[in-house]
Amino acid sequence: MDSSEKQTDEDNLQGDPTGKQEPSGETESENVQPPPENNTTSPSAGAQEAHTQAEDPSQDKAQAHAASEQVQQQPGGSSDAVEEEEERTGMKKLPEDMYYNYDELYSRPVITADSEIPENLLHLTHSFGYDCGRRANLQLLDERTLAFVAGNLLIFLDVRTKEQRYLRSCSGGGIGAVMAHPSNRYFAVAEKGDQPNIVIYEYPSLRPYRILRGGTGQAYSFVDFNREGTLLASVGSAPDYMLTLWEWRHEQVMLRCKAFSQDVYRVTFSPDNPGQLTTSGSGHIKFWKMASTFTGLKLQGLLGRFGKTALTDIEGYVELPDGKVVSGSEWGNMLLWDGGLIKVEICRKGGRTCHAGTIQQFALDEGELMTIGTDGAIRGWDFESIDTADCNDDRGLFEIEPMNEMVIGRNVSLSSMVKSCLPDSFIWFAQDSNGGIWKLDLSFSNITQDPECLFSFHAGVIQGMDVSSTSHLMATTALDRSVRIFDFLAKKELTTSRYKQGGTTLTWAPRLVNPSGGLVVVGFEDGVVRLLELYNPQSLRVVAGRSRYGHAELRLKQAFKPHNAPVTAIAYERNGEILATGSMDCTVFFFTVGDRYDPIGFVTVPGPVQGLEWSPQSHDNNTLLVLCKSGHVVEVQSPDPEAQNHGTTYHISGLPTRHFTFSSIKSHIKREEEIARRQALKEKRQKEREAQLKKAKEEGLEPTEEELQEVEEEEKEELPPLYTPDPPSPLCCGFYSQPGAFWLSMGGYDSGFLYHCKFSEQQGEDPLQRQDEPFTFLPVQNTDEDPIRTITFSSSRQLLLCGMQSGSVRAYPLQPSDFHLTSMQAFWALSVHDNQYGQLRQLRCSFDDQFVLTTGEDGNIFSFSLLPQEDLQKALQRSKAKVPSPRVGVEMEGVAQDIEDPSAYSIETAKQKLEMDRMRREAEMRKVERRKKLAELQSQFKQLLEKNQGLPEHVRLHRTELELDRRFREETERMTAQRVREARKELAWEEERHRIGLKKLQERFWDSLESDTVTVVAFQSDHRISTYRLLALSQRFHELKQRERVWGPGAGGQERWRNKAEVGKDSSNITADQEDLGGEAVMAPHVVRPGGSKLAGRQAEKLRKATEKAERARAKIEKRRKEWAELYAAKPNENCEDPEDVRAIRLATEKMGDFKLKTAKDFTVPEHLRMNAEKKRAQLVHLEEKIHERKTQMNSRIMALRDTKVRLVSRLRSQAQQLQAVQECLAPHFCSPAPTLPSLLPEETPERKLRYTRTTLQRYGALRAQRACTHGQEPEGGQTLLEQLEAEIEGEEETPYHTPADRREREVEEAGVTELEEEMREVEEIRLLYEEDSLLEQMSSSVWQFDAELCLLRHEKLWLDIQMKLADLRHVTLFQELLLLKEFEKRENSLQERLNACVEEEEDLRSKLEECKQALELKRRDISKLQERERAIAATFQGSLGENNKFADFLTRVFKKKIKRVKKKEKVGNDEEQEDSDEESDEESDWDDDEDDSGSESGGPLDDSVCPPNCDSELFENTVQLRERRLDLEELLVEEKKIADNLRKECDSLVKKEKVVHGSLKAAEGDLELFNREKQQKLNELDVVVPLRLHQIEFMSNGVVPCSLAPALVLNTVALGGLQERIKELQVEKSEQRDLYRQARQQHVQLIHDRNDMEAKIQSLEARCEQLMLMKFGKVVDLEALQTLSGNRNLEEMRQESRVREAAYTQELRQWEVKVTEARHAVTEVTRHHTERLLSMNSLLSQKKEMEDKLNTRQSKMVLVPSSRAVGMLRRTRGGGCTSWSRVKPRRPTPSARRSTSCPERGVTSCPPARPCCPPCPPPQPAPPIPTQRGSDTSNWEGGIHPPAARGWNRA
Repeated sequence: MDSSEKQTDEDNLQGDPTGKQEPSGETESENVQPPPENNTTSPSAGAQEAHTQAEDPSQDKAQAHAASEQVQQQPGGSSDAVEEEEERTGMKKLPEDMYYNYDELYSRPVITADSEIPENLLHLTHSFGYDCGRRANLQLLDERTLAFVAGNLLIFLDVRTKEQRYLRSCSGGGIGAVMAHPSNRYFAVAEKGDQPNIVIYEYPSLRPYRILRGGTGQAYSFVDFNREGTLLASVGSAPDYMLTLWEWRHEQVMLRCKAFSQDVYRVTFSPDNPGQLTTSGSGHIKFWKMASTFTGLKLQGLLGRFGKTALTDIEGYVELPDGKVVSGSEWGNMLLWDGGLIKVEICRKGGRTCHAGTIQQFALDEGELMTIGTDGAIRGWDFESIDTADCNDDRGLFEIEPMNEMVIGRNVSLSSMVKSCLPDSFIWFAQDSNGGIWKLDLSFSNITQDPECLFSFHAGVIQGMDVSSTSHLMATTALDRSVRIFDFLAKKELTTSRYKQGGTTLTWAPRLVNPSGGLVVVGFEDGVVRLLELYNPQSLRVVAGRSRYGHAELRLKQAFKPHNAPVTAIAYERNGEILATGSMDCTVFFFTVGDRYDPIGFVTVPGPVQGLEWSPQSHDNNTLLVLCKSGHVVEVQSPDPEAQNHGTTYHISGLPTRHFTFSSIKSHIKREEEIARRQALKEKRQKEREAQLKKAKEEGLEPTEEELQEVEEEEKEELPPLYTPDPPSPLCCGFYSQPGAFWLSMGGYDSGFLYHCKFSEQQGEDPLQRQDEPFTFLPVQNTDEDPIRTITFSSSRQLLLCGMQSGSVRAYPLQPSDFHLTSMQAFWALSVHDNQYGQLRQLRCSFDDQFVLTTGEDGNIFSFSLLPQEDLQKALQRSKAKVPSPRVGVEMEGVAQDIEDPSAYSIETAKQKLEMDRMRREAEMRKVERRKKLAELQSQFKQLLEKNQGLPEHVRLHRTELELDRRFREETERMTAQRVREARKELAWEEERHRIGLKKLQERFWDSLESDTVTVVAFQSDHRISTYRLLALSQRFHELKQRERVWGPGAGGQERWRNKAEVGKDSSNITADQEDLGGEAVMAPHVVRPGGSKLAGRQAEKLRKATEKAERARAKIEKRRKEWAELYAAKPNENCEDPEDVRAIRLATEKMGDFKLKTAKDFTVPEHLRMNAEKKRAQLVHLEEKIHERKTQMNSRIMALRDTKVRLVSRLRSQAQQLQAVQECLAPHFCSPAPTLPSLLPEETPERKLRYTRTTLQRYGALRAQRACTHGQEPEGGQTLLEQLEAEIEGEEETPYHTPADRREREVEEAGVTELEEEMREVEEIRLLYEEDSLLEQMSSSVWQFDAELCLLRHEKLWLDIQMKLADLRHVTLFQELLLLKEFEKRENSLQERLNACVEEEEDLRSKLEECKQALELKRRDISKLQERERAIAATFQGSLGENNKFADFLTRVFKKKIKRVKKKEKVGNDEEQEDSDEESDEESDWDDDEDDSGSESGGPLDDSVCPPNCDSELFENTVQLRERRLDLEELLVEEKKIADNLRKECDSLVKKEKVVHGSLKAAEGDLELFNREKQQKLNELDVVVPLRLHQIEFMSNGVVPCSLAPALVLNTVALGGLQERIKELQVEKSEQRDLYRQARQQHVQLIHDRNDMEAKIQSLEARCEQLMLMKFGKVVDLEALQTLSGNRNLEEMRQESRVREAAYTQELRQWEVKVTEARHAVTEVTRHHTERLLSMNSLLSQKKEMEDKLNTRQSKMVLVPSSRAVGMLRRTRGGGCTSWSRVKPRRPTPSARRSTSCPERGVTSCPPARPCCPPCPPPQPAPPIPTQRGSDTSNWEGGIHPPAARGWNRA
């Protein structure tokens, strides 16, 4: 299954029987009782009766059977019903000695009722197979008895005697699992079937002890006892996968829960943790715990989560004592589970898997964890290491090597093991999935025995089986590549033969073919058919080189390959003349039978061949019935064995064949049955109706008309539909019934019937399109889901045996010659093989019909007897079957040729291949003949050309005349060019491939080479020197180098962090520097900006000089200030120490003291010596760079020497030529022997190997062709092609030198010469001799000098070689340290990151704390300032009161009064809301004021919001204002204090956090220190090579070097000598330091006296300076400021501008004064005119008044005279309205009105807005008004006009 399905099932986990999901991954199950349908046994009276029957054997068996049925059939109710039953019967436990009767429990054959078939028709005699693929199918019951399941049997196998005992299943549905009790007194057999049981048997009596019912629905997959043996756990298979815990002694279910939703393989109890279980299976593992809750005992499950690990099926696991679980995986590693999660995955070193396949089982034995894998290996692991395993990297792997290991064999696949019962025994018995049982000695000692294979069986499905026609022998084959021969009479295996491929079918040759019965024909999966001869080797004559072994032997007689697919069927013709083989490749091949089987041919069929059936002797025609799996049946006429096949293929054409394609009729049969059933039912109802009517007539009742006319309405149900399966149902088997007719058994949908079919007369239709139906059928009972897979007849054909898909065997008795199977009614059936996967493959009867043998897909082989037990004992008096004797002369025959290659050609393919080869040879022969003819024609043409060339020119034919047609030549040239182009196209890919390959080779081996090995050889000695073969530095080196440049040498993570951590400090320093720069910029002199000047020339010059003088003074002062600053900066602090002294003290601290060696456990690595991977990598880079540099320097010197030699050789050759020319002019006896000219060796110029030209390549091709012609024979010197080519090139380059002797002899002058010529010749000879000597001396000196240089350089290179070797050793050491540091790098990085985080957090807290302290200090300053302001306000108030102020107390109370003030907020609402809030607050304040007033000393209510009488209103207003300011300051002060308190709290919290972080930092530093110690200890374990000479070893013991130098210490002699010299230096230095200290003390005292004198002198000078200042300036002034005073240009310009403007303004002022005077005169004139008008107006008014009076008088005379009261009222109304308003008693205004109307700044008040207006007043009189006095209650002006001050409230 794939991982997605596994994960889905894992997520959809179901944790209870009802199928409810548990999404949390945990499952709970309550303490449940079995459901009602599970037939739970309770200890009732039936149990008592069973117990009584067990005690009293003489009791009637019928009563015991009834008691057993009562025990078994009592319905299981609820838990309450069970408890009531127990209370009623008084029994809660089953008796310890109660047993069941096995004879009444085991499953028996199914026999048709009322038949005479005996129950013991078949009796099991032996089992030859082993279901090795079943999980845990091997149990050890005692020291010599093994138990395993075989189908429906449990087999007990005696290891010593190999005898078998059998225990049959009780259900008849098979056995699911078997498990032995820890005490081996019992064993549990968990069965299969519908509601299977678990039967507990007692051993060795094999009596059923307990039966556990209702644990699962279909089958059990595994059971297990706990360590004490009191509980049993079982787990079911599909569909319920139920996990059940049993109290098996009482047959009670303890707990039950659904284990998982997929297959569960195992369930086990934890041996060390009671109450804990584990289950595993397909894609899961689950951990269970029995927990006691308030509702009872429950089973809680926790599903294991794989996390990052791939999902896997878990076959094996083991529970550890501490609760952990170790499980296997599909890829062979172990998984350590802890708490439902994978803690670590365990593998071997280098990432190798623990096993090469699935781990099937774990065993924890004596502190060693053993694993059993499918790779056939058993490995023992250290339990402690696995229990404490943990991963060290992100891979999640833990690497470990096994302590012990045993590999059983190459083809062994172990699946389970059981340990011997003997105490202190190391013997184990192992189940091999490849068909074996092994005995293993796992003591892992020197006397450990080799693995012993106790039993060997077939592995997997038994593919082929047949029996001998002459003896009780059986042959089998399977896909395990073996063929086995069994003697089922002696119950043993005779011989086994193994091959390269697995067998697929097998047939024993009939007696007609081999009368001795010793020939077996086997088909294999690669299409090969082998003829095997079986004989008794004891009957052979003794032949040299051969030994007799065993009682039977298989010998290969012939092997041929007729098919290209597995062979599925083999059959001999009825006369034994032809052999037919069928295969999956849809072919049937025919062979002639004889001493050698020859092929006849083959035919093709429509589908894969399922079986072959030759027609019997009773048929007239000899035909072969071919049964195909696809439902096709083909009848083939037997081919003529004498026919000769001379064609190109073995395919037989024209052979008469008939085809039948099965068409399903089962749906028709079902419909006809339904129609018949309905018709019978209708007839039955009709008869019943007629009977009722007849009865009614007899009784005299007349039927009504409705009853007579009543028609029964039948419900018309639809008939079953017609159905044709797609794809068609598979054909299982078939056999002939009569000529042209046959029986078929179909599988799938069409199972349940035997179909009688026959071939149609119309055979012209395509076989694939045919649809043939059987002409009749025979229903077979209970086979709708269990089809018949194989059919066989006894030799008398009176018994039909059927092998079923469910693994059962059926026997049908038949009448003689009943080919239509009409007597096939009653049957006998017995479940033999596994009911789920053990379908029968072969079923055979022995030659004498005494035995029946069966094989199944479960790997089991059973032998049954057809005789009763008494007759069987008589038949078995013969101890063994007879093995055929060998043929005469078989021992002298050679071994037959076998076909071992699976890809070998088949017979047909080989023949076609031979035909193709023949045709190819014929074509080649024709080509050769034509080429030969063309060669002859070419030879004749060349002869004609030569003859034509020899003719005279005038009769010679031109070349063009010899051409028959020039188009032939053009066509040839075109074709040649086209072929060249095609060849180039064809070779383009090869060319490109070779070019790319050459490029890759150059990049790999040449481009990466910086310098190759060049050897320089001396001229006159064998000394030589070679360069280093130097590779170019890798890209990795340059990357590391670049990183080193960026981060510095050896910069690691810690250094980078430190650099990063210093950024804050640097930034703060930068900020401080910038501030200093800013200060300097502020203090810098002001530079006058150039621009237009407004001053006159003289003033500007004067100002410029003053400025220059001030600048010089300022510069001088600034210089002096800097000097003083430098002086004060250089002044050391009182506690300051000399840096040199500090450095010396630090050096002494580091170098002095009792220091530990690095090997000490308590050695603390200093900070600067701590090493990490980055530093070590930097060291490696530096070392590689140095090595490369030194080697490069030496290579350059050697190459320079080589170049010198090249030049020297060239010069020597030129000198040799000169010498030759000189010696040619000398007599032979004067010629000195010329020195041998040196030459350059190939190793001195290796670069020439890569230089080639086209000539070189052509020569190389010629040499290669020449070597090919000589068939690769090398020349005598053994030179290769390249060496030979180089020798030729060197020979061509050498210049031959010849001696001048012959030439000198030819140039001998005549004897007669003059004296002058003789003298001149002598002079010439002397000169030539001198020149010869000079040349020889130069040549020898050059050679000698070169050799000397080479020797010196060689000596230096030897020393450099030594240093390079030491460097290489150092490089190895550094690399080992780097590998070790890489292992620690992750932990170190994590610790360093933790330390960095702590440091950063501490720095952050410190910065925050510093900021907080600064903010707190600022707040304190602000608070101090506010307090000062508050005290100033109080002082101002006290000063305003003055002395003896009678309102002092009142004003003080007003000043100190506390008023609830509304906090200032942003204006959000409207003005009305603000006014309302103000009114409310003022009312509250007034209320408080009233309370304060009530408590005053005067006892009267004084309003402090209103100035009292006789109190200065300005003083009152001032007091109110000061109070407002005081309150504002108090509010600010409260806010500031709150902020200060918050800052103080924040500081305290930061201090606490800093302490915590500091503790964490210390802990991190401690962890890092411990880690560095551990790392240093690991580094100390590395071996370092230090080459020493004997004189360097001073570690002596009695003058002798000890054998072991382990306690010695390696030191550098220079360092040791330096330390000794340092001791003397320190003694001298100590005395010098004492003298220096004494001198320093004296100097210190003198400096103190000098300082006191200077301080006194400074004080006197300062006093005199101040006195002079007072005398000159009258006060103490700043001389520096005075000196730096200079004219300010801007000020002077402004002054000049002011003077100019002042003059202009003065002139303008004069003009305005003139204008004012003129205006005054005009105003006087206007006033005069106005006064005149006023006087005239006054007179007019007086006249008007007089006229009105007169008018009034006249009117009064005309009307009644009013009373005086009315006149007074009228007068008051007209003239005294304002006066009456002013006399109204003023009411107390509201505070809001006071605020709105009062204006302290102006000192006036305005009328209230709601005041009604006064009536109009008469016009004012010209007389001046008289103002009222200050403080009066009422005031009026004459004329009734009130001044502005009189219309408001007088608050004084």
